[in-house]
Amino acid sequence: MSVVEHRGASAGVVPCYVLTVSDSRSRETDTSGQAVASLLVEAGHTIIDHALVPDEPARVADLVRGVLQRGDVRAIITTGGTGIAPRDSTVEALAGLFDRQLPGFGELFRMLSFEQIGPAAMLSRATAGTAGRHVLFLLPGSEHAVRLAMTRLILPELGHVVRELSR
Repeated sequence: MSVVEHRGASAGVVPCYVLTVSDSRSRETDTSGQAVASLLVEAGHTIIDHALVPDEPARVADLVRGVLQRGDVRAIITTGGTGIAPRDSTVEALAGLFDRQLPGFGELFRMLSFEQIGPAAMLSRATAGTAGRHVLFLLPGSEHAVRLAMTRLILPELGHVVRELSR
């Protein structure tokens, strides 16, 4: 089956959970989480919930484990905590939940980011993986980076990824 055929058979509406991981943002100042949610809705997907938690690995992991147990979410998209600062711990908190890592996502994100910001792109640890029938995308906290990942990588393939996880 070709890529076009796969996309044609993809899930149309994906129920999503948006999670912002930040010590410094509030609901009002969370432009990255708001961007994820609005881009998903504009693309026809559903936001089941949107939470904001501090960079506390145990709290982040517990929250995501709970979301994975729900029957109404297929994609979890996080923003924040993927850099190299000492408090950036989203990758450590969540990568252990992956059944399969999607290394191509991080590689492509850093390539696209390099085209825009140069070598600073190597500081990003953005990644993705699957957990059961769920896909998790771990994005940086920068709104610009979030918009790049969403428009160039996630939105074009989200339905396809969910379809593959349903087979």
